[in-house]
Amino acid sequence: MLESQAIIGETDMLQTMQQDALRLAGKALDEFDVTDSTEIACFIKKEFDRSYGPGWQCIVGTDFGSFVTHHCGCFIYFNIGSLAILLFRGAAAPEADTGLLVAMEAVKA
Repeated sequence: MLESQAIIGETDMLQTMQQDALRLAGKALDEFDVTDSTEIACFIKKEFDRSYGPGWQCIVGTDFGSFVTHHCGCFIYFNIGSLAILLFRGAAAPEADTGLLVAMEAVKA
């Protein structure tokens, strides 16, 4: 039930996808120690790849900066306690001409 403690910072995801991200983060925190950020990120990424198709990236930690390009509707940044989670569906540069990508400002955990 840790997902109920989540605070969303930025997102362009549909509500149902946001709820999946929060639910999976809570499940990952139930299964892994909060200090094992790599395992938490791997778990969330693999579940999103399975549910929504390949190309998802997940960054988990207490102190990181980022600047990413992502598919429209496929970005969320949130906190659960002191842990920050950035989840997005990336794409290779050639797809940038399709208009389906959005460049985000830097996110600082």
